[in-house]
Amino acid sequence: MPQKFTRTLLALAAAPILLLCFASALQAAADPRDPYMHFFQPTFGDFQEELVDARADGKQGILIFFEMEECPFCHRMKQQVLNQPEVQDFYRERFAIFSVDVEGDVEIIDFQGNSLRQADFAFREFRVRATPVFQFFDLAGEPTVRFTGATRDAREFLQLGEFVADGHHEHMNFTRFKRETR
Repeated sequence: MPQKFTRTLLALAAAPILLLCFASALQAAADPRDPYMHFFQPTFGDFQEELVDARADGKQGILIFFEMEECPFCHRMKQQVLNQPEVQDFYRERFAIFSVDVEGDVEIIDFQGNSLRQADFAFREFRVRATPVFQFFDLAGEPTVRFTGATRDAREFLQLGEFVADGHHEHMNFTRFKRETR
């Protein structure tokens, strides 16, 4: 058998194997992960303590996801955006991230040390009426950026994180930032 023909047969036989390996690697990289295990962090609801921990861990701030159990947009964010490894890794590196149930009766301690129910924290302190709401806080516990509603996709949510983490919110709004970073 001529050597050129043999090499061609070997290349044709190896191509499906290489393609399968490449496809498997891509799939593994894109496999969604449970947002409650890989995006949100556990908390006892003491946000003053969470600020101390965020500073000690070198975070840039805190992100609170105000949600409601029967909210379809909250569910969509968790199933299509917050479960993406790239999103989880980006946000966990930069922010301490917690979920607050806007109808919850669980007692928490706010950034000023006041004890109140989750529902009161959401409504009285932050006027959360529609969900989801992504509220970012600096390391002093002061609100910085608020985003209400679901993002279009993971890419837009990553842009939101970049907008806050890189300080763009100090001199422009998110709409302008998205337009300028296309």
